Amino acid sequence: MPQDQAVYTHGHHASVLRSHTWRTAANSAAYLIGSLRPDMSVLDVGCGPGTITADLAELVPQGTVTGLDREPGILDRARETVRARGLGNVDFAQGDVLQLPYPDGAFDVVHAHQVLQHVSDPVAALTEMRRVCRPGGLVAARDADYAAMTWFPESAGLDRWLDLYRRVARANGGEPDAGRKLKSWARQAGFTRITATASTWCFASEEEREWWGGLWAERTVASTYADRAVAGGHAEPRDLRDAAAAWHEWSAAEDAWFAVLHGEVLCVA
Repeated sequence: MPQDQAVYTHGHHASVLRSHTWRTAANSAAYLIGSLRPDMSVLDVGCGPGTITADLAELVPQGTVTGLDREPGILDRARETVRARGLGNVDFAQGDVLQLPYPDGAFDVVHAHQVLQHVSDPVAALTEMRRVCRPGGLVAARDADYAAMTWFPESAGLDRWLDLYRRVARANGGEPDAGRKLKSWARQAGFTRITATASTWCFASEEEREWWGGLWAERTVASTYADRAVAGGHAEPRDLRDAAAAWHEWSAAEDAWFAVLHGEVLCVA
């Protein structure tokens, strides 16, 4: 199976990592937690800086967790996360979800958070995740749905930001509206026992608005996403500056509110 040719739209700029290191099993994998047993073996695909990985390791204290990512630099960050929390049941490996370096049936649970939206062939990715999951084990995936993001107050600047982001993500080979498609992709990958759910992140307090709006404003002008938006001919630098200003304007509104819808699937292998 070929390696994934899609480009990771966000990159690993500091503004991106502020979001990724905020993620926990509680706020990003609650749909999976109740199915975990203390002795399970778990593969966390696209583990990033390892905060969810570390939480999963604490939830399977007699088991093991393997964090896998394509980028060696972010794996170093994940190892630091695990060391700081004193966890001894975690290891990490570099690899691609379309060509997982493990034998058939190697894990009880295979998990991916915010991964399939960035993959060129999500059905093939789920098929590969199913391959390395033992029969009767669980494959779990959660992805945002950008078209379903909603906010208040209305903002023409954020409307333009969302349109631009979706165009850039698709040009990079991804699917930004992945959340709504997870169940369909899982069925195409051969799963017949699928529990499909949805959950949200919501940012409304002053602290939440400042954090969420600030990181997106910075990401829009300073991250790998910004470089790809301009290099791909999707935007001019002034367009990105205008989008960042819209994020700051939104976050300063006392009645501002932003919701991120996620699709989730829990599939029996």
